[in-house]
Amino acid sequence: MTGTTLDDYTDRYAQRMRGMTASEIRALFAVTARPEVVSLAGGAPFVAALPLDAVGEMMAKLGGEQGATTLQYSGGQGDLALRERICEVMALSGIDASTGASPDDVVVTVGGQQALDLVSRVFLDPGDVVLAEGPSYVGALGVFQAAQADVVHVPIDDDGLIPAALAEALETVARAGKRAKFLYTVPNYHNPGGVTLSSERRDEILAIAERARLLVIEDDPYGLLGFSGEPMPALRARHRDGVLYVSTFSKTFAPGLRVGWVLAPHAVREKLVIASEAQILCPSMFAQTAIATYFATMPWKEQIKTFREIYQERRDALLSSLTDLMPAGTRWTRPDGGFYVWLTLPEGLNSKEMLPRAITARVAFVPGTGFYADGTGGSHLRLSYCFPTPERIREGVRRLAKVVEQERRIREEFGTVAVQDPAKVTWTSATALGRTAGQTPSPGVE
Repeated sequence: MTGTTLDDYTDRYAQRMRGMTASEIRALFAVTARPEVVSLAGGAPFVAALPLDAVGEMMAKLGGEQGATTLQYSGGQGDLALRERICEVMALSGIDASTGASPDDVVVTVGGQQALDLVSRVFLDPGDVVLAEGPSYVGALGVFQAAQADVVHVPIDDDGLIPAALAEALETVARAGKRAKFLYTVPNYHNPGGVTLSSERRDEILAIAERARLLVIEDDPYGLLGFSGEPMPALRARHRDGVLYVSTFSKTFAPGLRVGWVLAPHAVREKLVIASEAQILCPSMFAQTAIATYFATMPWKEQIKTFREIYQERRDALLSSLTDLMPAGTRWTRPDGGFYVWLTLPEGLNSKEMLPRAITARVAFVPGTGFYADGTGGSHLRLSYCFPTPERIREGVRRLAKVVEQERRIREEFGTVAVQDPAKVTWTSATALGRTAGQTPSPGVE
């Protein structure tokens, strides 16, 4: 008997679509938009803190006074005025002319997401290996999945990516007869982990990468949003060769303009521009001019300071609420910047199974399964504190704590379910070797 499908085009899709799934964050949008739900899920910047009247006036002038330029095509690499502003921003993280940074080697992209996609288009063939932190940014995992790459997760702890685990992962890949194309890392205020790679480990990671001739993709959307001291020098500031630096204006200005960039060696830059022109022809000239004008004419450093103060207050509200309200056995990271806290549930609980009951209780989070390429991570969840007010954060944690406590009591009464430990180095593509690197997989719910 022949099966049926509701999709008449099933037999026509490209093979790469077979492994692609919807983002667990995007799937929550319809629910989190409901006003009665406290969303600790999505990482939406608090753009209401911007001087919106001044920004609106600036935008009007760009259309009315410069429309003949701003409404026109731009070059595929991006507007030079914006690339110069980008270099000024990167200098705060130690990436400047002394480390070989130049507007000539900046490629403007449609947000950081397109930057990651371009890097993948340039470097990845189907079946190539990517090393990425476990957990890792869900948007990057989607890009690697679309490129049909095999992701090997490398665990992190409170000091970020573990150098010894990176070396072990490289050995595991080599034993399998493969070579990792690059390491993808979010070293500052990690999404979703909330941790920051220590200064000592940065040097260790770069030394390991250099010995292995491993390209490093440094994704740094949160680097200027730390709560104490000056930004830590970026990996790219420490090592000019073999590091591609990716960032975005979505967190320091406005995500709606969709402007990001890649700083790459000259030869790689040419490939990125070619790939970008094939994909989008050119980035929006209006959005580029808006960003360049904002950073040239407005007190943007003071605005970033305002953002940091707001996010620190909300981080504090989340951490104090977790301390006061969460049941025993719950653990979480303590970020020093950025948007996120990574929470570990009491033993036996699964965040993906728990989500429907949390939504019923009118609180939302992102299950940890979305941040592992193989869907492990069920014992964790991500909480975002950037958008809700401190009062809403505390109410959200109160609701979440009640759900966790109810789940814990149910498990105690009816038995626990073994959850696979995600803090391992694992092959995680559906077409990869299908085994845990160096160990036997434990049974789990995922």
